[in-house]
Amino acid sequence: MSVSSDARDRDRDRGEWSESVVSIRRCAAVVKGGRRFSFNALVVVGNGRGQVAWGYGKANEVPPAVEKGVKDAHKQMKRVNLRSGTIPHAVVGKFGAARVLLMPAVPGTGVIAGGAVRAVVEAAGVKDVLTKSFGSNNKLNLVKAAIDALTQLRTKDEIARLRGVTL
Repeated sequence: MSVSSDARDRDRDRGEWSESVVSIRRCAAVVKGGRRFSFNALVVVGNGRGQVAWGYGKANEVPPAVEKGVKDAHKQMKRVNLRSGTIPHAVVGKFGAARVLLMPAVPGTGVIAGGAVRAVVEAAGVKDVLTKSFGSNNKLNLVKAAIDALTQLRTKDEIARLRGVTL
């Protein structure tokens, strides 16, 4: 019983990436014989070293929905600038009616965040951060707003290079 090389590659990749299921929702379609259920899974994937993404999967059962979400997340990976376990500066991410404020914190503070935003910042590898969400509490929009905030982060060197000045 040999394992295919594709399965081995998938297991090796999964060891590096952490997956976090943010929400699973059940949807019911009423048909002639009763109700037919399907499931949606919102998943956040990250490597803990500055790469993070979200994925959304739908299937008739929960495990395939989660797998589809993970596969979707790997297609839209984003790079995040981190500085020694925290973020370089305060930033506000927006998506729809959701607003997420991320602020740097001193070492030892930990991740102060709600469920959906916590999953995103931990997957990205942020160890110390203060967060506050405003507006909508829709988990999908909060995840998108948190990733929007993380992608806005810039380092001092990057800002100096964009402005054309030296530090």
